[in-house]
Amino acid sequence: MIHQETIVDIRRPGAVLAASLLLATGCSATGADDRPSPPTPPTVQISASHCGEGWTSPQAGLQTIMVTNTGDVASGVDLIDVPGGAVHAELEGLAPGVTRPLRVSLAQGTYAIRCDVDERDLVVGPSVRVVGNAPGGPATVPISSNDLFAPAQAYTTYVNGGLKTLLARTEALTKAVDRGDLAAARTAWLPAHLAYESLGSAYGTFGDFDGAINGRPAGLPGGVHDTNFTGLHRIEYGLWHDESATTLRPVADKLHQDVKALSGDFTGERLDPADLPLRAHEILENTLQFELSGRSDQGSGTTLATAAANVQGTRATIGVLRPLLESRYPGLKQVDAHLKRLHALLAAQKHGDAWTPVDRLDPRARKTINGTAGELLEELAPVAEILVPRRTR
Repeated sequence: MIHQETIVDIRRPGAVLAASLLLATGCSATGADDRPSPPTPPTVQISASHCGEGWTSPQAGLQTIMVTNTGDVASGVDLIDVPGGAVHAELEGLAPGVTRPLRVSLAQGTYAIRCDVDERDLVVGPSVRVVGNAPGGPATVPISSNDLFAPAQAYTTYVNGGLKTLLARTEALTKAVDRGDLAAARTAWLPAHLAYESLGSAYGTFGDFDGAINGRPAGLPGGVHDTNFTGLHRIEYGLWHDESATTLRPVADKLHQDVKALSGDFTGERLDPADLPLRAHEILENTLQFELSGRSDQGSGTTLATAAANVQGTRATIGVLRPLLESRYPGLKQVDAHLKRLHALLAAQKHGDAWTPVDRLDPRARKTINGTAGELLEELAPVAEILVPRRTR
């Protein structure tokens, strides 16, 4: 569990800017000046009264449109198809007097510029007919905040079930520590930890409970001996560093109380629907940073098991978002395939009840696991941008 944009045509402005500059400069390696100059990109006005003016006679294919805000307030810009409204490219927060390039691939069809002027209704510019035989790039059918409500409800149900499992497993861990059976406590620790880690996208709703239940010692003045180092990882450290039951009893009891409080508190909470698309990528981003590197290990050597639980949490997140993604994200099949492959690669490192510690992985196996996780992260990155709620009226 972690503690806390990539369709080319709908990426963040910085990515659009960098690509557009290469196209606009027409630089060559030799510096020859006898080559034909590229066509001058059209300049399109953005404002409440002149939205989309200046975009005329475009040809199909890759092109750059220079967008100038001639209004008096900041504005967002979408290039949409007509009449469907799918977004082919966008810029956010274009300030008055600023010009930025919008790079996009368009097939033959009818399009328009839509201006999202701050604190005003959306304005759609004149329809423009694009001609030619070149293929266009991808586009995204916008969603509203209401579209994310049902996925958030479904994930809340998943988390409520997971919290019941967490509570039961934490009770078993606490009882083992309380009676001084540290061998049983070591056996009970991993199931409790994995129950928490599989909750995935819910961590943003847990507030301070997340740090109390699953915090790491990094950044604490006293490190592993800091009084603010509590929860599952603190118990892990003690169990695998020969601490006594007397030392661990208050830590285990506090963990149990924190889990009970979280379970009771979450009943009245609901996930922020807008968070779900973000979490699909963030869960595994942190998995790669902390679990597959071994940085979160406090002695048990089970970070690959944690990574597998994070895969489960990611699968649950993608599962509730699937109805929205299936018609919007062609890369969803690759996401599913890499989730399955990563799970299998991790599961292969379980031998009976034991897991291979990261630092003892065969170098080839570690490279394959990290490579698969990296590819999966790239494929998950567009989800947040595709499913960001957009104004359409």
